[in-house]
Amino acid sequence: MFLRSISVALALFGATSAYAQTCGGDFSQWKARIAAEAQAAGVGQRGLSALQNASIDQNVLKRDRSKSFFSQTFSEFYGKVISKGRVDIGRQKLRQHAAIFAKAERDYGVPGPVITAFWGLETDYGGYMGDFDTLNALVTLAHDCRRPELFRPQIVPLLTLMDRGVLPVGLKGAWAGEVGQTQILPSDYLARGVDGDGDGRVDLINSVPDVILTTANKLKSRGWRAGEPWIVEVKIPEELPWHETGRSKKLPVTQWAQWGIVNRDGSALKHTNLQAGLVLPMGRKGPAFLAFANYDVYLEWNQSFIYTLTAAEFATRLAGAPQFDRGNPEPSVTGEAMMALQRKLQARGHDVGDIDGILGAGTREAVRKEQDRLGLPVDGWPTKEFVARL
Repeated sequence: MFLRSISVALALFGATSAYAQTCGGDFSQWKARIAAEAQAAGVGQRGLSALQNASIDQNVLKRDRSKSFFSQTFSEFYGKVISKGRVDIGRQKLRQHAAIFAKAERDYGVPGPVITAFWGLETDYGGYMGDFDTLNALVTLAHDCRRPELFRPQIVPLLTLMDRGVLPVGLKGAWAGEVGQTQILPSDYLARGVDGDGDGRVDLINSVPDVILTTANKLKSRGWRAGEPWIVEVKIPEELPWHETGRSKKLPVTQWAQWGIVNRDGSALKHTNLQAGLVLPMGRKGPAFLAFANYDVYLEWNQSFIYTLTAAEFATRLAGAPQFDRGNPEPSVTGEAMMALQRKLQARGHDVGDIDGILGAGTREAVRKEQDRLGLPVDGWPTKEFVARL
């Protein structure tokens, strides 16, 4: 059976570093090296032939370099991807597959709304799983020297799946090589695939039970804690020790309560035995959330702060919470002005990552440090006032 040989295959694949040693150069010679790795891992003629026919897809490279989708604010991004219809269908899916969602939480500790939010965001509940040739996408991104360490480790697992007939040669999926209804990477397909419908195979393209249980298994493998929250929307007072805010600065919930933070409806905070960080995605005058350890698991799925916060908030809505309060955030700099700010922060010695006009983790942290230096409230939100003071 497919699942019984997973551990053997993974042992042959080796560590990630072994896959990221080389990139670029002659494409045919590069593929020959991967073919040798695949053959050593037990990939047969079907998988090796698929690799032989794989080619570079320039459209994949264009998508990889385009970041405009994530240059939006949290509120803008959320408004574009979370419609009332998507919420309604998600709740319907939770009712329709209640038994398998209950099994997912019982076996893996992951609540149905968390799984369903990813399901809806990634493929609109299986409605659209992508139109890029999956193998071409992975070889393109692995051969490219921008981020080969992320994509080269996925090629041999994909070839293994194709060689065994689990996935068809020529499979279509996302531009970054993910497949199935929740966009699982091939290595997770192999390592975390669960036969949820009992037919003896893992089918993440067509089988909803397989999709739900595999997604739950993947989240558990990333550290999901059963019975704990992921985010909770809160109201914050006018004054706080702002330097203590931020996702990574987790403090006891009792401490946040002492500083005057309450639930959105004004009630006292729960989960007082846990620690959480205060997340202010659009500054101290915008929406506010306490982010718990389970939110960090979202960032194992996708490193975009805007995407993961959207997925986490979407899950709370599917669980019955109202849409978040947008607040009244101050306007921030965007576009070229954001890029100019990133250059200025970089010149001051801050690591902001790429100069791309996106308020990513590095830029937010640099803004926080400069806000602290200037005596401004530390919330990581680059307002025009902040830029002028800088």
